[in-house]
Amino acid sequence: MSDSKKLIQFSNFYKKLNIFSFLLIIFSILILLFKGLNYGVDFKGGTLIEIRTNESVKISDLRSAFINMNLGDVTVKKFGKKNDYLVKIETINTKDDFIQKINQKLSLIIASEVNFRRVENVGPKVSNELLKDGLLAISLSLAAMLFYIWIRFEWQFSLGAIIAIIHDVIITLGIFSLLSYEINLSIVAAVLTIVGYSMNDTVVIFDRIRENLKKYSKISIIEISNISTNETLSRTLITSVTTLLALSAIYFFGGAILKGFSFAMILGVFVGTYSSIFIATPILNYTKVSQKTILKEDVENN
Repeated sequence: MSDSKKLIQFSNFYKKLNIFSFLLIIFSILILLFKGLNYGVDFKGGTLIEIRTNESVKISDLRSAFINMNLGDVTVKKFGKKNDYLVKIETINTKDDFIQKINQKLSLIIASEVNFRRVENVGPKVSNELLKDGLLAISLSLAAMLFYIWIRFEWQFSLGAIIAIIHDVIITLGIFSLLSYEINLSIVAAVLTIVGYSMNDTVVIFDRIRENLKKYSKISIIEISNISTNETLSRTLITSVTTLLALSAIYFFGGAILKGFSFAMILGVFVGTYSSIFIATPILNYTKVSQKTILKEDVENN
């Protein structure tokens, strides 16, 4: 058995960090209830225009120019380089001259040539379907992974994995709501990846705990949790660091259009790694998993 003096005693932090996580989940839920999510054109519907001006223009002047055209609700924000802006308008019109007229009027109002680099139109029916499909994709992926955990491990392990995934998703969405980051299809893809990453890390630790439960019969589940987490720690850190290096490159050099996706992924790596160690694993302690539980399950399966 590993020398306990050299092990990091993760169990010493379980209680405090569980309380911290509980408060963070409550805070995230409150933000989601009162502030909500900033849905992008993919889910809300409307017209998205990426523009570039020859001269620097105040966002307030751009917003006023679009409002004067009576296009409905308008959102304008900086995007990418100095003179790049992202405009989201409520009006949806697919006529060829619609965008051209907006371009001409905008150039006259702000007295500067405007280049429309990208235009996207999403109708309300399509956006509703995308939202439903996105939620369905997340729900089905969660159900499939939890089913795998349920048949692969004992119910205590499944419970830990379920709570860890719910923890990751709620906190990620809460932070996106707090920072008013736009929720679009790429963010849904990021959330699905986060769920998979967190589950993979959790399964690695759980698998080692299960092995050690069979191996050590005279030590408690808390000690086994510490031993198992330490034994898989190098693998966890190497995977997390290499993933973060790639995501950081995308975040800083991939352009503004990938910032939301890469930010969600970076956040997910941190939250997923944290929850595997300090959320999923403590559940095994609280439900008092023991060697008898594992042996009994093995006998039933055989």
